[in-house]
Formats: sequence, structure tokens, C-alpha cells
Amino acid sequence: MLTDSACKSAACPPDKPHKRHPDAEGLYLEVRKNGGKYWFLKYRVKENGAVKETRMSFGVYPKVTLKEARVERAAAKLEIAKGRDPSKDRKSKKQQQSISGDDSFRSIALAWHTNKKSSWSVDHADRTLRQMERDLFPIIGDRPIKDLRGTEILYTLKKVEERGAIETADRGLMICRQIYDYVALDDIPDATRGIKAKLQPYRGKKFAAILEPKAFGKLLKAIDLYHGGIVVKTALQLAPILFQRPLNLRLMKWAQIDFEEQLWTIPSSEMKRTLEGKENGEPHYVPLPTQAIKLISELKPFVGNSEYVFRGERQASKPISDNSVRTALYSLGFGKEQSWHGFRASGRTMLAEQLDEKIEHLEAQLAHAVKDANGTSYNRAIFIKQRRPIMQRWADYLDQLKDSDNAPESTT
Repeated sequence: MLTDSACKSAACPPDKPHKRHPDAEGLYLEVRKNGGKYWFLKYRVKENGAVKETRMSFGVYPKVTLKEARVERAAAKLEIAKGRDPSKDRKSKKQQQSISGDDSFRSIALAWHTNKKSSWSVDHADRTLRQMERDLFPIIGDRPIKDLRGTEILYTLKKVEERGAIETADRGLMICRQIYDYVALDDIPDATRGIKAKLQPYRGKKFAAILEPKAFGKLLKAIDLYHGGIVVKTALQLAPILFQRPLNLRLMKWAQIDFEEQLWTIPSSEMKRTLEGKENGEPHYVPLPTQAIKLISELKPFVGNSEYVFRGERQASKPISDNSVRTALYSLGFGKEQSWHGFRASGRTMLAEQLDEKIEHLEAQLAHAVKDANGTSYNRAIFIKQRRPIMQRWADYLDQLKDSDNAPESTT
């Protein structure tokens, strides 16, 4: 069981997204890598005849003390014993209180955020809250949501557009739509209808990517001639071979590399997933062709005892910056044609069009979810057996593209 001193000293290991410190009867203190400490109760309830495990939050430590958390646990246990789900009951009461009491847009928005954040990653929850506080609350936060007009929301989002943040304005509208969906059962009309047509069109971010083999071969040759540091150069060389997300490549650690199996294992906590996916999802496996193994092995003597394959220039305890490879691409004269993230599009497109590889195998390599043929559930197959030879063929193909005399002809 926990004590007050144990709560004060509870910490999260630097290599974990969070650590749970158990008390008793399902109560635990979750410490996250940012230092935040949160009380949770894990319990089981029946729903539609089946028993499911869920959890509810009791607040932040030390604002909520150990003694207070135990009182909350006892109250929740009484509800569970009566066959009720205390988490659902509490959310329902909060929503009713927010509608009948403080019905300001700010209050409703915060209630919606509290209801949703348990299914989001911590970063997404923080980013959404910051955007509401920065862009929405200063203008429409104190307005009663029942009285709020669409023209007021449009004015608010136009202010965001005026500073050139077109994507942010589009995301602000998406937040407002979800808030109105949250109160749809309370007879509050949706004031966001028609706003989309009056905002500047935003079609999503497209990362610059070279998709034509001959042009891509020129980029690969330029990368091999890069005269910057060997750490950034190796990251540049690996990016087109593995075409993983820049963040995952930057955070690659020696402990994640199995040289014998030629496999890179990325922990679920580092993947682009929901909080639930980060906590309970499977790792992402990336087969390493012989060219990748060679590059990583040759880099080892240059990074010392750093846990990161691509150690930072100033600090061995940190990885290279997000800007390092981007800057290198610009120094090579390809910055506007090829982005770091764009290597994902380059790899997927040419593997499908030039090497005729199956889309489901490529989507697994990209760590994308693939829908089953019936369209109702996600295919969880990782196709590791199929992806090993695919990645080797891809690396060999890239070597051919760099050889202008023996480069394969484009099939498109």
C-alpha cells in the first residue's frame, strides 16, 4: 500500500511514458514522464451481459491527497456493488450540471475535453486545451452556448486565419463541431453549420516527396555525397530505406535493434496512437535490410555510449533535432522537393508502382491501420514475414537508382 512519503517520491522511469504505483483495491497513482501524478481506480463492471475492465480518475496528486483518494475509492466501490458504473454516472452528472449551471461555451468545452481526454494521447489532449485557451475562450468563452451564434464563431476563427494559421482555424472549427455534438441531446442547436464554406479551404498537409525513380536516384546520390556530420548523414541515408516517421527514426535506440534478427522494434508508447493504443498496443516492427544494418553498425563507433543511435550534436543524452535532416536536405538543394516525412510517401508510392508490392504489406510497414474487406474492423496482421523480403528488394532497388548506368526503367 502507498504512504504519503511514497506518493511524494513516486517517479516515472525516463524510458517509460508512465508508471503505476498501486495502493489497494484497484486504486493506483499514475506518474507520467512530465512529472504529473494522477489518481485512478481500476474496476470491473457488467455491460450488456459482459464483464469489462475500466477505470476512473480521482484527480491530481497532491491536490487530491492519498486519504481523499481512498475516500473516493470507497464511494465508488459502493456504487459498483449496486451494479452501477461510477465513471458513467459522474460524467452524466457533470454534463447536467454544466448545462443547468454554468452554461458558458468555456464550461461546456472543458467538460467535453475532460470527457474525451482519457481516450487521447497526453500530447493531443494538451494541444487541444491550449488551442481552446488561445483561440476560442478569449472571444467566445464567456458566451452562453445556447445563445452563441454562428457568426460569432466565424469571427473568432477568422481572427486565427488573419495570422496565417489556416490549418489551426480548420482545427478550431473541428473542435467546435465536437463540442456541439457533445450537447446535441440538450436541445442546443449546432451553431457551426455553414462556417466551413466561409473559411479559407484547407485540404490537409502534404509533405513534399519525390515519386519519380530517376529524380529520386539523384537525391540518393546527393545524400551519399553529403559532407556534414556522420550522424545526420546516416539518418539521411536510412530515411529513404526505412521510410518511418521522423520522430521514430530520431528516437531509435541501440536497445531496440536486434542485429542478429535484423529487426528494429519501436515501443508502442513511441508510436502515433491514442493514449489507449500507446499504453496497450503492440510494438511496431521494422525489418532491417542488409544496407540498413551496415549503416547502423558503421555509425556505432561515432556515438560513444549514447543510448540513441542518432545522438545529439551537443548532448549524448538526447537525439538529433527534428530540424537536422530537414536542414541537410535544403543544403543538398532538395529541401523544397523532398521533406523528411515525405520519404514515407516516396517509399509507399514507388514500392507499389515500380515494384508492384501489395498495399496491405506497405501499410503495415508504415504502421497504418488497414480495414478488413467487410469494412467494420481493423486488420491487426503485421505481415513481418512478407515485409522482410520486401524491404530487402526496396534497399536493392535504391542502390540501382543511384547507379545511373544500371538504373531500372520506370513502369509508369
